[in-house]
Amino acid sequence: MLLRPFLNDAGSCASYLFGCTTHSKLAVVDPHAHLVDDYLAAAAAIGAPIVAVFETHVQADHVSGLPALVERGATGYLPAGANVAFEHATLADGDRVELGNTIVTAIATPGHAPAHDAYTVADRRRGSDEPWLVFSGDSLLIGDVGRPDLHVDGDVRGQARLLHTSLRRLLELPDHVVLLPSHYGGSVCGRGLSGNPFSSIGFERAHNTLLSQADPEAFAEALLAEVPPRPVEQERIVAANRAGKAGVAA
Repeated sequence: MLLRPFLNDAGSCASYLFGCTTHSKLAVVDPHAHLVDDYLAAAAAIGAPIVAVFETHVQADHVSGLPALVERGATGYLPAGANVAFEHATLADGDRVELGNTIVTAIATPGHAPAHDAYTVADRRRGSDEPWLVFSGDSLLIGDVGRPDLHVDGDVRGQARLLHTSLRRLLELPDHVVLLPSHYGGSVCGRGLSGNPFSSIGFERAHNTLLSQADPEAFAEALLAEVPPRPVEQERIVAANRAGKAGVAA
């Protein structure tokens, strides 16, 4: 299985090109509009097309590259209930997408956003369908977790409790599973993110202090203390991502 990270320091956003080169089926997770040409150039160099684009949720801090990649032949996948105004494939909890030997499975992880999926990835060439890595989006971050206030106007504490449940589900994954979130240090989508963009479930289980909060109410109280400012131009960015119009960048 191929895996290539793309890090955009302007917003501390991480996206990933991955997939099966044996069957020439590549995908991108949480693509950034500014990096579409880079994904396509990397895929061309590898000699395989990008056939799928996975969004973990509707982004609030950058315009998505999904529409531009769909225009070039990829299928767009979003969580159930994402409430977007363009055609896409919906992934509910447990749904699978096969990209040759690469198997993507959705885990519903609401909390940062009401509609949010994490995606585990297995490589059949490693001998099983057990997950090798997880794209966690803005749910579980490195040294932190996603903020729960960006995508709701009302019950933010309720979103925090949902996130607590979602994180418990991610912690059911084995320690060795590589953790690849969509943000790293400098992003406003968390408060204490590490500058290291990659981790593992086991390392976060041992060292991420928010994961030690067993009580949902105590977790919500800790998560909602000292919330950072919202992303600049959040409303415009969310509107663009819901509309799915290619060529709009932020």
